[in-house]
Amino acid sequence: YYLFEGLRYIWIDRKGTFCRKLTDSLIPERAAVFHDFNSFRKRVYGPNLIDVPVKPYMKLLFEEVLNPFYMFQLFSITLWMIDHYFVYAICIFIISVLSICISLYEIRKVSETYSNCASNEESEQCVSSVDLVPGDCIIIPQDGLLLPCDAALLDGECLVNESMLTGESVPVLKTPLPAGERTYSSETERRHTLFCGTQLIQAKGGGQEGSGAIAVVTSTGFFTAKGNLVSSILYPQPTNFRFYRDSAKFLLVLSFVAMFGTIYSFVATWLELVIRSLDIVTIAVPPALPAAITTGTIYAQRRLKNQGVFCISPPRINISGKVSVFCFDKTGTLTEDGLDVWGVMEGGPSGFSELVPEPRLLPTGHMLSGLACCHTVTLLRGQPLGDPLELKMVESTGWVLDAEFGGHRVLAVMRPPTQQLSSTREAVAIVQRFPFSSALQRMSVVTVAQGGRSALAFIKGSPEMVASLCRAETVPAQFSSKLRNFSSEGLRVLALAYKPLDRSTDFRSIERGEVEKDMQFLGLMMMKNLVKPESAKVINVLRLANLRSVMVTGDNILTAVNVAKSCGMVGSDEKVIFVNATPHTAQSMPTLRFTLEDGGTTTAQSSVEVITQVGPAQRQHCSTPLLSPSHSFPDTLSLQVLLRTTVFARMGPDQKTQLVKELQKLNYRVGMCGDGANDCGALRAADVGVSLSEAEASVASPFTSKTDNISCVPLLIREGRCSLVTSFSLFKYMALYSLIQLCAVLILYTVKTTMADLQFLVCDIFVVTVLAIVMGRGGPSKELDPRRPSASLLALPVLGSLFIHTCIIILGQLSALFITTSQDWYIPLNSSVYGSSNLPNMEDTSVFLLSGFQYIIMAVVVTKGYPHKKPLYYNVIFLCILFVLFAMMTWLMVYPGSIVRQYLQLYDFSDMNFKILLVAVAALNFLLCFVVEVSDDMTLIFPLRTIVKDIKTYVQ
Repeated sequence: YYLFEGLRYIWIDRKGTFCRKLTDSLIPERAAVFHDFNSFRKRVYGPNLIDVPVKPYMKLLFEEVLNPFYMFQLFSITLWMIDHYFVYAICIFIISVLSICISLYEIRKVSETYSNCASNEESEQCVSSVDLVPGDCIIIPQDGLLLPCDAALLDGECLVNESMLTGESVPVLKTPLPAGERTYSSETERRHTLFCGTQLIQAKGGGQEGSGAIAVVTSTGFFTAKGNLVSSILYPQPTNFRFYRDSAKFLLVLSFVAMFGTIYSFVATWLELVIRSLDIVTIAVPPALPAAITTGTIYAQRRLKNQGVFCISPPRINISGKVSVFCFDKTGTLTEDGLDVWGVMEGGPSGFSELVPEPRLLPTGHMLSGLACCHTVTLLRGQPLGDPLELKMVESTGWVLDAEFGGHRVLAVMRPPTQQLSSTREAVAIVQRFPFSSALQRMSVVTVAQGGRSALAFIKGSPEMVASLCRAETVPAQFSSKLRNFSSEGLRVLALAYKPLDRSTDFRSIERGEVEKDMQFLGLMMMKNLVKPESAKVINVLRLANLRSVMVTGDNILTAVNVAKSCGMVGSDEKVIFVNATPHTAQSMPTLRFTLEDGGTTTAQSSVEVITQVGPAQRQHCSTPLLSPSHSFPDTLSLQVLLRTTVFARMGPDQKTQLVKELQKLNYRVGMCGDGANDCGALRAADVGVSLSEAEASVASPFTSKTDNISCVPLLIREGRCSLVTSFSLFKYMALYSLIQLCAVLILYTVKTTMADLQFLVCDIFVVTVLAIVMGRGGPSKELDPRRPSASLLALPVLGSLFIHTCIIILGQLSALFITTSQDWYIPLNSSVYGSSNLPNMEDTSVFLLSGFQYIIMAVVVTKGYPHKKPLYYNVIFLCILFVLFAMMTWLMVYPGSIVRQYLQLYDFSDMNFKILLVAVAALNFLLCFVVEVSDDMTLIFPLRTIVKDIKTYVQ
């Protein structure tokens, strides 16, 4: 019946291979028209491929050599060869070739991994699935398959494992699209959409026995959910982080320094003007700077992976170091996944009955049938699969799931235990299901008794929503008070209702709205959801670190508050203010209602609730994404509430995403931690999204943790802070390295000499490169400090400390030069010879040796430890290399030996007192730089930073 709209039915076996096309049986004229139309659709949509080509090595080599870093290296090597720095140029050339080879191998390896991720073994076999285009109808076999495209389910039910997308290991039941005219969207119709790359475990057709489910292809290739995952890995979302913006700006600053050095070189020396000027550029702008500052992130990513936290967007590791507020989902994140049935209570017009601890003890009736039938649990090879809550609910009734119902094909069959079997309590068939929706806060089923003697509709969901769909006279008068009492104890409360249906109704085509109205209230079921033992510890750690914790849940407000108190988000001595926000409607204006915790009724139907906690000293916390100007609330009130709320209840997936975005508008760096099920949007929108999942990579978030609790959050923040501080240290070190070398070269140019070829090699390779590689190995501190690291490279303290360090460096080198020239045995340079022809000489040797100490000194000074990294002595390799390099430079200063002196073109100083004096100048240089850096950290030199911070705090 879809053929006239250009659709075709295709049978697919388990490996995804086409078996039969129904269009083959069409009459020739109609088939020709159809094939022409289908060819047109193929040209429009293209092949159904997520093609990640593995580039050949030659193409990778060409692309890698054209990298700006290697182009600059090529330019530098050419310049050095012209300037007769043959040894240095050859060494850099060899290192560059090795770097390119390693880079090519890594890129090729990653490319192959991505290609395998995009096309696994099963999908490689389904060659014919390349022909699928949106609009094709596919018939899915009962034993399932790995879906090669995104498709909307039209008929039947499918049990799907979506852990690849959401990280949620519990299989999800997909039901057919509801009837009616509306625009389809995979985001709003997730319960009816089969996503590419997910494993269809089982499919049931709505027709005759043995038939498969029917779905229509909606997206193919990179437009599918799997294509989105691959795209997000290949092309990660750009991060608007101040550190990365300032890095580019700082390179421009160094370029201006290089320009100044070029002008100075132009004024000071007319010989070989062009070569000298260009050589200054290669010194002042270190080409390895962008690569060096990423080493801290690489080390942090490796440490996170070793502890079960996987990252598909490494730049976000640094961003996690600046997180100021962290949002947490409740169920499955702060609390355990599993729930235990705490009790049930039947209700009706006359009120509630006594509490029954176990549903199986209920008398035979609609309440027991509703608990046994209102679910989406399904059988797979004889084992029930489904949501943990529903599995517990069904288990508590004692009813068993079956697949046979008198030869008829139905969605599920529920049979009461043997002792309950009677003429009135026979097996019940589930013939229609409307799965749970976070937006609707409910689910419903249609059941038929054996023999078709009666048909009933059952609904289960949030008590407020279910009560609003029931006839008012069937809801007990004590409903609100009972709900408040149970929720205050931290219980998860669900309500059930039912209504009889006309047996002559076509239940397969009945609409949800027809089923879920004029219901009769049945009662309440309470479930206990325990808080994970790690939750309270983590929340306490975040609180001590002045990091704000926010709970975002779809559950009842009172249940959420109880959990917040259990895990420490709300203190036991703090009163709670409930803020009930009712949005604007055609009949009413938007309203806000503030109520103290013990001030009476605080809940309202169809409104989103948030809470504010007030301590003994009137300390407040408040926030809400719904109190924005778009909802006609005053801007000031929206801001105040948004800044102070601690718990958000009855939040749908879209509202969670909106909350994250509203917090980001206030310049918060927002983290979000959830299980990836109904909070995918918020995880993706957050600056740092953490999905608790068994998968190593998920489209739901940039970070995925294999631990099933939130203990990964402080770990991630600590690693982020450590990585950010390390990146800062490496940036400052590489900048100071270039400034040290620039100053040394300009001073030597002034006296008409320069550094030797091997002297450059020793400084660049054996000192600076080795130190830069191992500097980032120090791990994070064990405790989270209340102070967050800075992310601004262009801040006054950073630029000020660099300026003072540069001044001290220049003074040190000039001191070495003037001390040398003031000695009685000093021999002036031959003014008729310039550059390397003057080597060895006294001026070059003294300046080179002192600059060698300065490289090591600055590595110690800028390597920050406390409070975000472990102390320096924990980085054993770095510490050992420092001692070795200090010993080497002292040896070169005091007694280098004739062979080393000859190769490095060092002057042989015979005056030991002079040598010791140069070592003392280096020690004084270290002491001054160390004092400057410590003073900067303590804001003694730049108290303006504290003043500006105080002003900002006052304004806020």
